[in-house]
Amino acid sequence: MAQRNTWQRERVRDALADARGFVSAQSLHATLRDENTGIGLATVYRALAGLAASGDADSLQSPEGEALYRACSTQGHHHHLICRSCGLTVEIEATEVEAWAQRTAALHGFTEAAHVVDIFGLCTPCAKKKQAQESATA
Repeated sequence: MAQRNTWQRERVRDALADARGFVSAQSLHATLRDENTGIGLATVYRALAGLAASGDADSLQSPEGEALYRACSTQGHHHHLICRSCGLTVEIEATEVEAWAQRTAALHGFTEAAHVVDIFGLCTPCAKKKQAQESATA
């Protein structure tokens, strides 16, 4: 069943587009609450689920197990590099991963294999900042 395109869903979509990197539903709701939109947390969850299902948002699970979302700028299957510090996200192609996934599935007799690969690390500015902080305390 398709979601109705309500003003609340559009406002959630706009807030998600304005967010830097992946954000949780709770974080997005806090932003909307601070803007006095009157949009409830359950509405944010429903809107995000609908946006993810339609391909308008990416969804992933953080290393801590929390569902995170971001406005999707690439159609079709893709992967992400995500900074653990600032949340900067870069969409990447990973042809080697695609080939490995298909080979591995076939080796074990699986067909119609699907996968999710997201790489978490530190972007260059955050790595430099961390290095400077460690040097200052050494």
